Amino acid sequence: MVKIEAVIQPSKLDAVKDALLEAGIEGMTILEARGHGRQKGHTEFYRGREYTVDLLPKVKIEMVVQDERKEKAIQAIIGAARTGRIGDGKIFVSPIADAIRIRNDERGETAL
Repeated sequence: MVKIEAVIQPSKLDAVKDALLEAGIEGMTILEARGHGRQKGHTEFYRGREYTVDLLPKVKIEMVVQDERKEKAIQAIIGAARTGRIGDGKIFVSPIADAIRIRNDERGETAL
């Protein structure tokens, strides 16, 4: 089992969610986040004054999938989230030792 964490643009959330559902990935957690990568934010003008916005709105999607579904999930995220511009986001993949369903103590991949 692996945990996939994707940080994407908020405008791409519906497309990524639909692509994951189409790929057979149903369980996911979606969080609102703020941050920046290499783009380091941007400057804006408000009422004639310039200010820097260095924490940009992002969306973080987390899911745990079976090893054989890992590449399918990653490709679904990339295909739906990519614009080709700075700020498209990142995907992080980590191994998961165990999963336990609280309701009935199922363990491992059956708990997913």
